[in-house]
This record gives sequence, C-alpha cells and structure tokens, in this order.
Amino acid sequence: MTRNIETEFFLDQIRAHADALRAEQAAAYHKNARTHLGVPNPILNDLTKAWRQDLDIDQRVFLARALWQTDIHEGRLAAAKLLTQARIRPDQAVWDLLQSWLPDFDAWAVADHACMAMQKRLVANPERLDQVESWTESAHMWTRRAALVATLPWTKQNHPKPDDLQRRDRILGWAADYVPDQTWFIQKAIAWWLRELSKHDPERVIAFLKRYGNDMKPFARKEAGKFLRDQLE
Repeated sequence: MTRNIETEFFLDQIRAHADALRAEQAAAYHKNARTHLGVPNPILNDLTKAWRQDLDIDQRVFLARALWQTDIHEGRLAAAKLLTQARIRPDQAVWDLLQSWLPDFDAWAVADHACMAMQKRLVANPERLDQVESWTESAHMWTRRAALVATLPWTKQNHPKPDDLQRRDRILGWAADYVPDQTWFIQKAIAWWLRELSKHDPERVIAFLKRYGNDMKPFARKEAGKFLRDQLE
C-alpha cells in the first residue's frame, strides 16, 4: 500500500457498520451538526487496530489527517484511535498532527479520544508539557480543557519519580489557575484530574480542596473528593 492511500477505502469499512437510528441518537446526544454514522466504539477499535498493523507511521499520519478532515464523527474518532499507541517511533509528526486538531475540538467525545492519543505522546516525551502549558492560556475552552485531559497519566503513578512529582505539581498549578473559570467543562476537567489523583496521592488533593474547594462549583468539588469523603469531613 502506497502513502497515497484512498481515504474512501477506509471510510467504507466504517460505513459498512452504520446504523441510522443509532446515528440520530448520537447526533442528539453530542449536540453538534457533524455527520454521525452510528458506528459503536468497539467496532472502530477493531477496525483501527487492524489498520495500525497494516500501515507504517507515515501512512497512519496521512490517513488520520484525511479522516479528521472528513468532519464525520466516527471518522474523527477513528483518526484519533489510529494514533493512540504507546510506542511510535519517530512520533514528532504524530504529535504535530494531534496538536493541529486542538482548534477543531467542539465536543467531549472527539476531544477525549484525541487527548488519549496525546497522553501517549506526552508520556513518551514529557518535555512536551512546555507546549501543553501554552494551551492553558488559549481563548478556546476545549484547548484549555485538553491541557488537563491529556495529562491524566500524571495522576496515576503510585510512586512517581522526582521529575514526575514536579510535573504533577506543575499540572496542579494549571488546575488551580482554572478554578475561577466556572465553565462546566473546565470545572469537570479539574474534578476529573483531582478525582483520579486522589486514588494515588490523596494528600495533594486534600490540600488542593482545602485551599480552592470553596471556589469550585459544588458538583466539581463533590466529584473531586468522591474517594476522600471521610478525610474531608
């Protein structure tokens, strides 16, 4: 297969599983005008897994870019899934493409799938956090939100190395700066980051909530402390 792969060949594999009723329900749920085909995630997972095995990195970047540009919901999900893999070498083209999608984020499902691919690339090269920090100052809410969703791996370490502990504190600083932003999705992202961190580093979450909790929306404060209720009373 050459680099000039036919996007329609891959789109047809997705369309083969289209479900009109499911598509209508998904469009209403996601609340955007994007075309929905009604293809379930497990099917997209199977398709993109097979594609990853057949395509080299350049081909995957080429196809992911083309699928994203279709502006079809499942096409964009497949684009993100195609690039979601821990070991990709070299990966700069992948990272550059993922970053180029940030301005297009306009709903949580597509954004979260792209952020999952970003997570892998950030773990592979944590120096990219310098670029992510610039996202926190964006006028685009979904880009600011992505700074927390893409850095969720730093909530999951039980015994982080000193460098990773510094990165954890750095990202908590971004979350603290977000607290005055009462946008639902931003508050939800703060809560998500804190909730996941509370499973591995409850002391930091307790300290954060004691300092900033009263300024968070009640639902976000409650979710952030979901696993710490006894310790916060």
